[in-house]
Amino acid sequence: MIKALTASALHPLIDQIAALGKEIIKPHAAQWDRDNQFPHQAIQTLATHGLLGICVDERWGGMGKSLTELAVIIEGIARYDAGTALTLAAHGLVCDHLQLFGDEAQQQRYLPRLARGDILGGWALAEAGSGSDAASIKTRAEKNEDGWLINGRKMFVTQGSVAGLYVVMARSGEHRRSAISAFLVERELDGVKPSAPLEKLGCRSSNTSALHLDAVQVSDQQRLGEEHRALSAAFILLDRGRVGIAALACGLIRASLEDSRCHARRRQQFGQPIASFQAIQWPLAEMATHYDAGWLLTAHAAMLCNSTQPCGTSAAKAKLFASQAAVKSSEQAVQIHGGYGYLKNLPVERYFRDAKLCEIGEGTSEIQKLVIARELLKEE
Repeated sequence: MIKALTASALHPLIDQIAALGKEIIKPHAAQWDRDNQFPHQAIQTLATHGLLGICVDERWGGMGKSLTELAVIIEGIARYDAGTALTLAAHGLVCDHLQLFGDEAQQQRYLPRLARGDILGGWALAEAGSGSDAASIKTRAEKNEDGWLINGRKMFVTQGSVAGLYVVMARSGEHRRSAISAFLVERELDGVKPSAPLEKLGCRSSNTSALHLDAVQVSDQQRLGEEHRALSAAFILLDRGRVGIAALACGLIRASLEDSRCHARRRQQFGQPIASFQAIQWPLAEMATHYDAGWLLTAHAAMLCNSTQPCGTSAAKAKLFASQAAVKSSEQAVQIHGGYGYLKNLPVERYFRDAKLCEIGEGTSEIQKLVIARELLKEE
């Protein structure tokens, strides 16, 4: 279905992702989920195909593609494992931050390594006491003669215990609430202490942990972007991140639909396939409609972000709709599969657990509604 909604130039990429997904992800996704296991080897295989640097400029060893291509990749990988797709999305966020706001020296030092997959990136904004209220973070960066001394604790850091480089947001001044700066923090620095992976409901192959920063010293050359201005940069990056989560949600909708359609054709009740019953046909029709609508919203938001037009509202709409549709579609998939859908040996119960994260990560559904409503109610 995605082929009908995407320019023909992307078809080779779509086919490549489908082949990789079937070969290196589908056979192992259930085991990764059961073991809460990060798929190091699969991620390295994706890196050898250039998929960790899809939006990184070619001069830094990336593919120099657009957010649209990244969305296609995330959707295609999420069809087989949402956790692996989330890894690519979170890694891309770090690459975007460096590419949009880093200086030449920072880009030269880190982007080639990130694009090759030599190191993974972790984006550290959220804290235990600050989720939707990003400006309330407590992690502090204090200036000293050697640069900045960072102290604090981050929460829900994707790639938290496997990343080699973190982008850490920290309070850097007292003159205003939003005086927050971003810093490039390498894993090997003294005082950088990631926790063990957190046990999550879904997306369990994605590594998520807390990150302790105890008197971490960085130079001023490791400050990423303007001093005290990281929050406004983060909001720009979150728009792009929401496109990624919307694409991930679309992948889960497609997975729910394709598995349910196959089961409905095969499963016999009352002497005929259950696909012949209207009670099964209707949720299948809803899933197909949700997929097409979700992907169109996602592609539109990606196009606006690619063209540097304002894309915040469009990204919020895409994430809101696609994430809610993914939750509903995965629930319908479990229902269509009946008792088998409730068992661990079929993937639809995993889709059901994975989909919920889409309504929470990169801003909850409530925050997306707030973003959309504010734009609607702006004075003209």
